[in-house]
Amino acid sequence: MKKWCFLGLLGTVMTVQAEEMDSLKNVELQDVQVVATRATKKTPMAFTNMNKEQLKAVNYGQDVPYLLSLTPSVTMTSDAGNGIGYTSLRVRGTDPSRINITANGIPMNDAESAQLYWVNMGDFASSVQSMQIQRGVGTSTNGAGAFGATINMQTENIGTEPFVGIDLSAGSYYSHKETLRFGTGLLGGHWGIQGRLSNIGSKGYLDRASTKLNSYFLQAGYFGDNTMVKFITFNGVEETYHAWNYTSKYEQALYGRTYNSCGEYYDEDGNTRYYDNQTDNYHQQNYQLIWNQRLSDVLNLNAALHYTKGDGYYEEYKRKRTLLEYDLDPQETWEKSDLVRQKKMDNYFYGVVASLNYNNRKNLQATFGGGWNRYNGDHFGYVTWVKSPVAPLQPNHKYYDDNTKKTDFNVYGKVTYDFLPGLNAYVDMQYRHVGIKMVGPTDEINWNTNKRIVYDMKVSYDFFNPKFGLNYDITSNHKVYASYAIAHKEPTRNNFQNSLNAELDQPKAERLNDLEVGYKYQSQLFTAGANLYWMNYKDQFVLTGEIDKIGEAITRNLPDSYRLGVELEAALKPVDWFRWDVNATWSKNRVKGITVQLMDGGVADLGNQPLAFSPDFILNNILTFSYRGLKASVQSQYVSEQYMTNTGFKSYQTQDDNGQLINVGMMLEGHFTTNVDLSYNFRMPKLGMKDVTVGLTLYNLFSAKYDNNGWAAPAFVKQGDKVIATGWGESDQYEAGFAPSAPFNLMAHLSVNF
Repeated sequence: MKKWCFLGLLGTVMTVQAEEMDSLKNVELQDVQVVATRATKKTPMAFTNMNKEQLKAVNYGQDVPYLLSLTPSVTMTSDAGNGIGYTSLRVRGTDPSRINITANGIPMNDAESAQLYWVNMGDFASSVQSMQIQRGVGTSTNGAGAFGATINMQTENIGTEPFVGIDLSAGSYYSHKETLRFGTGLLGGHWGIQGRLSNIGSKGYLDRASTKLNSYFLQAGYFGDNTMVKFITFNGVEETYHAWNYTSKYEQALYGRTYNSCGEYYDEDGNTRYYDNQTDNYHQQNYQLIWNQRLSDVLNLNAALHYTKGDGYYEEYKRKRTLLEYDLDPQETWEKSDLVRQKKMDNYFYGVVASLNYNNRKNLQATFGGGWNRYNGDHFGYVTWVKSPVAPLQPNHKYYDDNTKKTDFNVYGKVTYDFLPGLNAYVDMQYRHVGIKMVGPTDEINWNTNKRIVYDMKVSYDFFNPKFGLNYDITSNHKVYASYAIAHKEPTRNNFQNSLNAELDQPKAERLNDLEVGYKYQSQLFTAGANLYWMNYKDQFVLTGEIDKIGEAITRNLPDSYRLGVELEAALKPVDWFRWDVNATWSKNRVKGITVQLMDGGVADLGNQPLAFSPDFILNNILTFSYRGLKASVQSQYVSEQYMTNTGFKSYQTQDDNGQLINVGMMLEGHFTTNVDLSYNFRMPKLGMKDVTVGLTLYNLFSAKYDNNGWAAPAFVKQGDKVIATGWGESDQYEAGFAPSAPFNLMAHLSVNF
């Protein structure tokens, strides 16, 4: 009996070990797809890793920028005011079009705008295994050039065990999130399917700033001893009511902080009404086919094909529009009328990325990779209704129709070599070619000629982006590093369009020289680090403070500018039940020799001024308490004031309703906010529940009244030797608009895994 029991136990141990080895191989094969583009502990650059558990702990319905808002040097925006809907993030003050984002090494930024619209990827965080944020230029990657950061996402691994999970959230402003997760585990030792269905909705903090998001994520994989093939498809369907106008402080004083002017019109009796269909509607469908191959113990290969289809439109009620602008006034009578228009997009993006990775497990790691991607996008618009037409309106009257084609090719090589004990060198070289062709009539009129502006442009760019650095592990606890990188980036579609509309020279490609120097200390009790950066730009595209017709921020080339700062991070865990994390960024962000156009046609030089939307100081503080299944987290953030233009003016002068001269602010004031998250985790095995988590999150606990974004476009005049900012006309207080954030609000959440 003893002998049989021993043999039975030995067999069990061997089976468990075999399962663990299979699981480990499974994970390693799936991790290959991000090895080429991720930084490691030997990479001499600043980065932050977030794993699945960290993302899950804050993922209750808000978009990804909200989930990353407590990482170093990050600020976020939210049109609706509560983090659901149109959101974005800035890193070190750089706007979203300069942040490279990939999923499984595949580019996710829109090829034309260079942004990722998170609203098109509702609840994507629920399908992310891990995420890495590289600040600065970062390592060579695929897709859009990185000038502020790189966000590298790996989608969820297919696990070895079957499961079903449900995540539910509900709270303020009728916000809610429902997620169904499922997985088959490994079938026959080689196959697996995993997926997610999600629904997110909210009425938003601002009036009518509603959001409806539906999405799914589905993957199927084959796992051999040295081979993994995975097919992934995910989509997002969004409908959001417009909230991109922002509001002046004057309007907020009259109508309250939640006032939203989008869709506003007046009926026949002069009563204020709001157009029901003032909505943005978009469907994005993604496909990825990934092949990871272990060629030997030291060599592996990753290759992926991808295809993305996007189509949608937004509808707008426009008041008192000049009909000539919509090709509805052939006799140029300059008639005006209310009308409804739809602006549509229909595009597809496809390509291939690949990398060959070598690691001898001793002193040498090397990667050779690259990618080829192609984009084809149609933009066209219809007028569907006119209140007072000059001539009969044809059904679905099309008034513009243009096309953009973009080809992006890159190849890179990376080497990390330990040439002395503890000392390694990093070299990263990338060549990138970009070709852009834009043709067809645009949605803009040249008011000097009364003719529609037409694209007829073909440009190409060739960039060489070198990076190199040193990393020295002084001891097992202390390390220092330094790196220097050069990066380039082509203009976006909006850059070309805004320059063309303003009759400016064609925008230039921008160049960044990025120097990073850092120190890290790590022990079981305490970790700390400091990273100094100097980012010197040539022809940087900088936010001007203005917005275009659809609320997108306008950027223009500025010849010389820089960002200089220090990022500090620390974490203390003196006991098992308590952890303290803190990070802070001090920075100086300046443009050199900024000039402004005066109302009389002259030009004034304002010298060196602060860069717009670049706070000098950001502080994040997180206190986490955990005891058995109970967890409590207190998260606080301070963001200092931000200029909304690059002119250094904090306000502009205008007249009030009584004709008195007043100063109207055009700054995002500094703010301090605190969130509290409470949760309890337990098991109910008798009901088949592997684990259950219930919780409550309190946002902006002390109801700080602050604005997360804004715009400003004053006029400038010269009074003697002094330049002042002023309104464009008498009693005009609409040269600056603001996006208010929600006061105290909450979300309750429940997660069950079977």
